[in-house]
Amino acid sequence: MELIGRKLAAAVLAAGMLGGCVPDAAMVNGKVEEPAPQPKLFEGAYAARADGKYTLPAIPTDRVPVQYQRQTVAYTSNEAPGTIVINPRERVLYFVTGKDTAIRYGIAVGKEGFQWSGTAVVANRRHWPTWTPPPEMIDRKPELKKWEKGQPGGPTNPLGARALYLETNGRDYGYRIHGTPEWNSIGHNASSGCIRMINQDVVDLFERVPDGAKVVVMTHDGKMPTGLTLPPPPPKKAKPVAVAAVTAPAKPVIPSGLSNLPMLSPYGAPAAAEPAATEPAATSPAEAAPATPAPAADTPPETAGPLADEPAAVPAPEEVPDAPVVLPPAEAAAPAESQTTDSL
Repeated sequence: MELIGRKLAAAVLAAGMLGGCVPDAAMVNGKVEEPAPQPKLFEGAYAARADGKYTLPAIPTDRVPVQYQRQTVAYTSNEAPGTIVINPRERVLYFVTGKDTAIRYGIAVGKEGFQWSGTAVVANRRHWPTWTPPPEMIDRKPELKKWEKGQPGGPTNPLGARALYLETNGRDYGYRIHGTPEWNSIGHNASSGCIRMINQDVVDLFERVPDGAKVVVMTHDGKMPTGLTLPPPPPKKAKPVAVAAVTAPAKPVIPSGLSNLPMLSPYGAPAAAEPAATEPAATSPAEAAPATPAPAADTPPETAGPLADEPAAVPAPEEVPDAPVVLPPAEAAAPAESQTTDSL
C-alpha cells in the first residue's frame, strides 16, 4: 500500500509539471498588438515660402489647433495608396500613403445647406487658378459681380495657390479642393461646398496626388457614402411682375356743330354758351346814339326796372350765311346830307 501511494503521488506531481508547459489557448490564438504610431507633425510646414512670382506668408501655428496641422497618422482604410478621403464631420482630409498610414490635413467644409457626399476623381489641376463665382453666388453676394468674368490668380484669390478640380461620372459639379487666404476658416463649416486647405498644405497635397486619383467624401455624420448626394438647388429668383399703368379713358370727340344735340353727346346737353357780340348795322344819327347793350337772355338787368325815357333794346339781327344785310326802313333814316357810310 505504501508503494502504491508513492507511485500515485509521483504521477500527480508529473501531471502538474506537464500542465505548466502547455500554453493557454488564448495565448496561442491571440495576436500581439503593436502600438499605433503617434501622430508626427511636419516641421516648418507653415513657414513663409516663395511660390513662383508670389510668396506664401507664414501661418501662425499657435493659432491653428494641432489636430488641423499637417501630420502623419495611423489610418485604417480599404482604399489604395494615393486615395483622398475627406471626413466633413472631423473636418480633416486623409491622403492614404500605405497600409494603415496616411497624411492628415485640416480643412474647411461646406456650410449648412452646401454639404455633399460621394466619390469623385481629380480631373484637372491648376497653379494659382482663376476664380469665377457662379451666378447663384453672385445673386447671394452682388458685390462679386465685378468678377463675373473671372478673378485672376494671386494671394487674395479665393482659390488660393492650387486647385484640384473634381468630377463625378464625367460631370463637373463645381467642387474643388483648393487653398485659401482665409487660413483661420480651417476647422469650420465655411465654404459653399468646396474643400479649403491652408495654402502650404494644398501645395504639399498637389505635389503628392496623381492625376485621376480617387476622392471619397464621407457623409456629414462621418459614414462612407453609398452614392452621390448633392445639396438641394437654390430657389429660383422670382421675376418681377410688370404692372400696367392705369390710364384715364379718352374723352370722346364730339363733331363740330353737334354739341347742341344732347342725344349725340355722352355728357348730355352742354351749358348754354353766351352769344357772341355782333357789330350793329349802319343806323341814323339818332339811332347811333350810345345806348346800353341788351343784357344776355339768362342775365337779369342791373337796374330794378326799365327807364321811362330809354327806348327798348333792339335785338341784334340773326346772321344768315351769305345773306345780304337788311337796312332799317327809309323813314327811320336821317337826312341824306348827314348820313355816313360804315363798312360792313
